[in-house]
Amino acid sequence: MSPDQPAGDPRVVGLRRMRILATLLLVAMTAVFVATFFVDPGLPGLGYVRAFTEAGMVGACADWFAVVALFRHPLGIPIPHTAIVPQNKARIAGAMGRFITNNFLTPKVVSERLDRIDAARWIGDWLADADNARRAAHSVALSVPEIVRELPRGRLAEVVETSVRRGLEAMPAGPVAGSLLAIVWAQGQTQKLIESGIELLATSLEQNKAMIRGKVETGSSRWIPRWVDGIVADKVIATAAATLAEMRNPAHPWRLELKAAIERLIERLASEPEMQARAETVKAQLLANPLFGEQLRALWAEIEGRLPSDASVYVPQIETAVSAALGGSGRWLQENPAVKTRLNRWMRILIRRAIVPRRAEIGAFVTDVVNRWDATTLVDRMELQVGRDLQYIRINGTLVGGLIGLLIYCTTRWLLPG
Repeated sequence: MSPDQPAGDPRVVGLRRMRILATLLLVAMTAVFVATFFVDPGLPGLGYVRAFTEAGMVGACADWFAVVALFRHPLGIPIPHTAIVPQNKARIAGAMGRFITNNFLTPKVVSERLDRIDAARWIGDWLADADNARRAAHSVALSVPEIVRELPRGRLAEVVETSVRRGLEAMPAGPVAGSLLAIVWAQGQTQKLIESGIELLATSLEQNKAMIRGKVETGSSRWIPRWVDGIVADKVIATAAATLAEMRNPAHPWRLELKAAIERLIERLASEPEMQARAETVKAQLLANPLFGEQLRALWAEIEGRLPSDASVYVPQIETAVSAALGGSGRWLQENPAVKTRLNRWMRILIRRAIVPRRAEIGAFVTDVVNRWDATTLVDRMELQVGRDLQYIRINGTLVGGLIGLLIYCTTRWLLPG
């Protein structure tokens, strides 16, 4: 038994028990056979007992030799073609690797097996269990303080700036800007902004009537009476106020014209190469501006300043939040068969693409691992897996050998003359 096989291992206990049973059966056959020589030779049936036990001893010894010869030299004697496993370690290692590659990792076998696995359902059921979600959340919460403590804060600002720049450089400016504008417009935020602007203009116009009159009078001819300038100024102010009031209506022609212009801009950003090129130019100018990097560094400095020096004080809050998120995710999976179907399909595709093209490498890895074992380790591990069943061969050999010996004895005694 190797050091990595503890004495309390049920497999070790079972192997020892079967070895003892097979050996005791051989000892019993031997004892009965020897005892037949010390009883009355004329005792009826004595020949049958002696034939059975004699053949049983032969069968037991032959099968003991066969079983032991698989793993070691019987009685330590280097008999040819014994210790088969350690003598052929390299060949066994290669055969194991090829067997796994050709029988377990072929595209057909992997696909058939994956199609029978509902991993998404298992994940959903596991996460939906409150105890599982709580244990997982507890592990995550305990890891967060360690992660925060080990953060290389001195380089994070540089990493953040580089990552943001690369991400923005990789994104097509035109379509992304068009999509963002479409989202903002569809959500009504732009309309609210326009209405707020109209309200601001109307308020400003009301509050600055005196200033407007003064400007009109200052710019007017000195030959025109002041009361005429006042009438003109009031007329301008009233007309502007009326126009702003009319523009509060979403169906106002100017607002409809603005809506059509925004929609045309969104379409052009998504489809016209010229607009996309202009958007890329604006993006490049933005990224090249030193203020962009300064703002990113300032933003990260503010975030970093808010990071706690000892995040362990937030472990309970983190655990509660993560547990709720995991449990909610599990229930969401349980309640959405379409999501489970998509998740299963993605996982199957991912596993196929990760395993099947590398099945030769996996087989080579198995071969390499087995080759690295010494002969004793290989023997111990193989014997631990199949040794208990091999002891049944010894037991069957003892009993079957005895029965065959008895059959031969009966045949010679009853059928052959003399």
